[in-house]
Amino acid sequence: MKYLITGLGNIGYEYDGTRHNIGFEAVDYLCKTLQGEWQGNHHGDLAEVKFKGRTLILLKPNTYMNLSGKAIRYWLQKEKINIENSLTILDDLNLDFGKLRLRAKGSDGGHNGLKSIQEVLATDAYPRLRIGIGSEFSKGKQVNYVLGKWTEDEKAELPHILEQCTTVIQALVTLGFARAMSATGK
Repeated sequence: MKYLITGLGNIGYEYDGTRHNIGFEAVDYLCKTLQGEWQGNHHGDLAEVKFKGRTLILLKPNTYMNLSGKAIRYWLQKEKINIENSLTILDDLNLDFGKLRLRAKGSDGGHNGLKSIQEVLATDAYPRLRIGIGSEFSKGKQVNYVLGKWTEDEKAELPHILEQCTTVIQALVTLGFARAMSATGK
């Protein structure tokens, strides 16, 4: 069984350590945990790892957030992976910091990465794991907050959050969607 696990983020050092790139951080953590190695490839960095007999193709698109759908479609087709065996990991400012939400489908919720994916794939029925980044910003400061760096307190919590993401992903590929949802607490 093969899966495409995509972490959403923006390329470039200026985006490293920003809230918007937690999808990249999640797949980086998973890659390190499963002893994978990133390779530059078409539409992004790719790593192939194994977990309990499953092949996980990890992807960090290099298309920027608002064109993520192009990279996901390319790798789903190239690797012959059904959309149900994909997972998109992203930031969500509508969730409290550190809260995880796994869903099989849903709206884009104003997230440019999800908008792109839904446009390119022509469906909202694809699995996604949202990671809460909180909403501690003043009115009109949403972009600065999302593209802002983690606070020291948030940085201290990140390893635990990324470990939880890895647990959810491993449950998803071995136990299925319903059981993986229980790993998120929802």
